[in-house]
Amino acid sequence: MSAARVLVVEDDEAINTSLVGSLADAGYVTRGLPDGRQLESELDGFRPDLVILDWMLPGRDGPTLARLVRSRTAAAVILLTARDEMRDRLEGFEAGADDYVAKPFAVAEIIARMRAVLRRSGAAPAVVQVDDLLVDAAAARVTRAGVELELTATELRLLVFLAENRDRVMSTVQILTQVWGYDDYADNLVQVHVSALRRKTEADGPRLLHTVRGVGYVLRAPR
Repeated sequence: MSAARVLVVEDDEAINTSLVGSLADAGYVTRGLPDGRQLESELDGFRPDLVILDWMLPGRDGPTLARLVRSRTAAAVILLTARDEMRDRLEGFEAGADDYVAKPFAVAEIIARMRAVLRRSGAAPAVVQVDDLLVDAAAARVTRAGVELELTATELRLLVFLAENRDRVMSTVQILTQVWGYDDYADNLVQVHVSALRRKTEADGPRLLHTVRGVGYVLRAPR
């Protein structure tokens, strides 16, 4: 399955650039817009699977644009906003949003919400298979050669991220940003969790999780 396409509509340039870059690092095909003026042409040309809309945009606001997305495409919609009262959330959902993320947010939270929304919409695989390893993020279940593995919540998040980016080398910074939500932890945090995943995944088969020295880590089938 090809990577999901994500359109970010956010007027804060720093947030837009950061989010588009982080989602690209996570394996998504991304594009950013500063407002809704070009949204219709992007819906037709870029054909996103998911649209992330800031609520407070110049011109047409997020809920108005969410209605436009709903009227023209089958794309999922996530609203970003600092407005976190119940009536605001209800307004967003009534406009057609699939989910709602309050600012400030961690990138890891956005990606977790995106994965859930994309799975529900059928734009992301429910189960990722790498050789005889099956990773079912929705069910929080991982098996290797038919044997269920007992993973911690962090190990599961890390494995899901690597599985959804299988065959791609992911750097330590990418992993820290996408799995933990920050990039200023010590590098050995990733190394410790990778080592734990190897112990658990290699009990019933050859190595799937590889270190690319000086670059990062990659999950791939044996060659």
